[in-house]
Amino acid sequence: MKHLKNPLLSVSIGIILFFTLVVFFATEASYEAIEMASMWVRNYFGFFYLYLGLGCVLFLLAIAFSPFGKIKLGKKDSKPEYSLWAWTAMLYSAGMGSGILLRAVQEPVFMQQHPPYQSSLQPEILALEFTFYQWGFTAWAFYGLFAMVVGYALFVRKKKVRVSSTIEDSISNPIAKSGIDIMTIVTTVFGLIAAIGLGTTQINGGLNHVFTTNFGVTTTLLLASLISAIAFYSAWQGVNKGIQIISKVNIIITTLLLLFVFLMSDITEILIAFGTATLNYLIDFVPMSLAYGSYHPGMTFLTDWTFYYWAFWLAWAPFTGIFIARISKGRTLRQLLLGVLIIPSLGTFFWFSVFGTSAFELIESWGSYNNEFGNVFSSIFVFFGNYPIATLLNFTTIFLLISFLVTSVDSAVFVLSMFTDHGKKDPSKKHRLIWAVFILMATMSLLLLGNAKPDIDVLTAVQKLLIVTSLPFALFMVYMAGAFVWELMNRKEKLA
Repeated sequence: MKHLKNPLLSVSIGIILFFTLVVFFATEASYEAIEMASMWVRNYFGFFYLYLGLGCVLFLLAIAFSPFGKIKLGKKDSKPEYSLWAWTAMLYSAGMGSGILLRAVQEPVFMQQHPPYQSSLQPEILALEFTFYQWGFTAWAFYGLFAMVVGYALFVRKKKVRVSSTIEDSISNPIAKSGIDIMTIVTTVFGLIAAIGLGTTQINGGLNHVFTTNFGVTTTLLLASLISAIAFYSAWQGVNKGIQIISKVNIIITTLLLLFVFLMSDITEILIAFGTATLNYLIDFVPMSLAYGSYHPGMTFLTDWTFYYWAFWLAWAPFTGIFIARISKGRTLRQLLLGVLIIPSLGTFFWFSVFGTSAFELIESWGSYNNEFGNVFSSIFVFFGNYPIATLLNFTTIFLLISFLVTSVDSAVFVLSMFTDHGKKDPSKKHRLIWAVFILMATMSLLLLGNAKPDIDVLTAVQKLLIVTSLPFALFMVYMAGAFVWELMNRKEKLA
């Protein structure tokens, strides 16, 4: 009964439960309402998302290279709690995970076949450059902003693990602070169930491809249950015994998969594409981020791709950023911010260069392209069908999809538990169980929403849902960043 007396927990779960029940019993009406709301957000706030993304990148770079970058998350003589290898594995597994498998082939090929805008670059290089743009600095800047602000509040100012702790000096009203934490929790849950919905649907697509069967939504629901159960066990074990170990296994297997494709393909061509696309990305980053002039891909393209991606990263920013903060004790702000921005971005760029360039080579060898890689949920399995030991590669991919989803879910369960268990760094296991159960229920409602109409899928439902739910949080991030700068300026003399 004491959990019912916890307003942050009970109100947050009440909102999620209400949403879940509405979707269960009014699925089509729910989809139509979300569709209308997403159109309104796109029309009035779409470009705000773009400007916010660019602003976050520039803001983090400014902090990192300023004297404030020397601030250590913890005592002045403290050492990083986790090695660079363990830290990178955990932040990457929590922050990207199954998404790089979902889009590894499909997105670069789509960009090659449908260039976002006219360019003097080769279609293949432009395709990689735009893919880098949607998976690079901006995504990690959203995460990094949260990691920095929460890490500072947690390890420097000794606050509780709550987003409201980052602005409590400027907002003292307890109802307002609880509202911010509830908004954070609800946004986090929506972002997480979106990832589980997409990931389990891709696993289902992989199983159908490997076994030439037609598993439906029932199988997807069972997969979601399996992933939630494993994630709960991992979160139950804690960061060191569960999350860290699974994250390391993920990165090792993913690296081996990447190296196999790299060595089986044209290595020189991949390295040239990687270097060229990365250089152009750095040169074009600002005009691409503003959709300025000839870099404007059109509203339809922005809505289907960039607005959706920014909404997705925003929805993941609370739990991923807070989890990164939780594992970054002992690092300086400069180490945290440059590490978060550069290390995973370069790894992602190389990943897409390997799979994208290899897919381009396959299409060229075929002589024609008939949308073989068009299905986002099966494209990577079709791709592996052109390599030796295809069955082993496909099963490895299915394993990774499950494992990456587990590390994303267990990180989120742990963070949500910290929130609702009075901001404790090691929350009670009862809270971890509660969140594992309710995340599963909400995921099932999303999967049903994605099957509400014959002409929509989970991806479409997720795109529209996240564009709506991320907006309040996007607006709050601006205030949070401003409050953080004010806090740093007030301690300037202490830094010197």
